Amino acid sequence: RNAAQLTGARFVAPARTVPRYTLVDCGAWPALLDVGATAVRGELWEVPAGLLARLDAFEGHPELFRRGPVALADGIAAEAYFAGPATTRGTILSAGRWRNRTVRTGGRR
Repeated sequence: RNAAQLTGARFVAPARTVPRYTLVDCGAWPALLDVGATAVRGELWEVPAGLLARLDAFEGHPELFRRGPVALADGIAAEAYFAGPATTRGTILSAGRWRNRTVRTGGRR
């Protein structure tokens, strides 16, 4: 739902991390943790410097989320926003995907 934040960025490719992270479903947003053993799936975007500053503000960097290097399976150098202590409560997404995740509410899918 926040895809408009990437207006001005260029989509590069789908991406996957090496298996050393955890993705958490915090309800309205995902949170990437820099610990674990999951290969997290996502997208790689090329972001201009001016937009990066706006994304940092949107993500609350460095207090709410912290931008830092992420190890991708294909070896490409990239950065991601990692969860800070206030954003780590939620359900672990063992499949390592935010998009197309299964959310269970009241026993229904």
